[in-house]
Amino acid sequence: MSRHSVSSSIDTHLDWNYDDRVGSTFRTLYERGVRAQWSADDVDWSVPVPYGAPLPDDSAFAMSAFRASPLAERGRPMWDAFRWELQVWMVSQFLHGEQAAMVVAGRLVGSLPDLDSKLCAASQAIDEARHLDVFSRYLREKVGDSYPVSPPLRDLLDDVLLESRWDITALGMQIMVEAVAMAAFRLAESTFHDDLIKDLTRRVGRDEARHVSFGVLSLEGLYQQLTTAERAEREGLVLDAAELIRRRFLLVDIWERLDVDPRVGAEFAATDPLMIRYRQAVFSRVCRALRQVDLLTDRVVRGLVGLDLLPTTGR
Repeated sequence: MSRHSVSSSIDTHLDWNYDDRVGSTFRTLYERGVRAQWSADDVDWSVPVPYGAPLPDDSAFAMSAFRASPLAERGRPMWDAFRWELQVWMVSQFLHGEQAAMVVAGRLVGSLPDLDSKLCAASQAIDEARHLDVFSRYLREKVGDSYPVSPPLRDLLDDVLLESRWDITALGMQIMVEAVAMAAFRLAESTFHDDLIKDLTRRVGRDEARHVSFGVLSLEGLYQQLTTAERAEREGLVLDAAELIRRRFLLVDIWERLDVDPRVGAEFAATDPLMIRYRQAVFSRVCRALRQVDLLTDRVVRGLVGLDLLPTTGR
């Protein structure tokens, strides 16, 4: 995989106030993260991964999706191939996202204004390094295959990394990218096919829950203080990010690898009820976080409904 460079200019802030702030919300979150540290050596890497093996039938709902898919004419084994490819693709995108999250956390250490929030960001950077390590090892040693970064994810990460304002960087990564990943980890029991990746996603998911909480705490109350124009700019970022996340889950990379016309595959992913329900499930955590930072506005709700990321009755 080639290297990718993004140039940006960010302000750095140092906080010389070292008063004891035991009991502060950020301090409590930081200490929770310190106590929850784990390492790749804690994982049982002897667990087998039967990559490519036949899989049991999905739910009736999922099998109905298969019969409506462009894979159906190639027989039932192709559905298993798709399900394994989807797992490898998702873990690959987790890996790429974790590297970007590690970089963003490092930036936030410098750009956040107060010491306790810097401690949380530093703790997150260590978490992300560990996540990168275990996902990379899983793909390298247990699967022997991976996907490059999906173009929509790359574009979203570029938008986050190009930004010089810390709150927009945090909004893009902590609220949008991290919350989607956390929701996907929590769905791993029903979407992934081996016990090792389920164990990894359980471990990583616990860390990511703290990261999303950190993002919410950092941004809580901030957007109420902005001008109408400034809030509108943040709403626009949310909707742009949501569109890229939706486009990523049209799975063009997988269709190409399985020799399916990408336009046909993407149309199926865009309209199939199972695929829509999955995207809404992973995006539900984003909506919760947006509500907590006062950005689930009428404009954002209309945009998410239009992208099929929010049910028409949901808010």
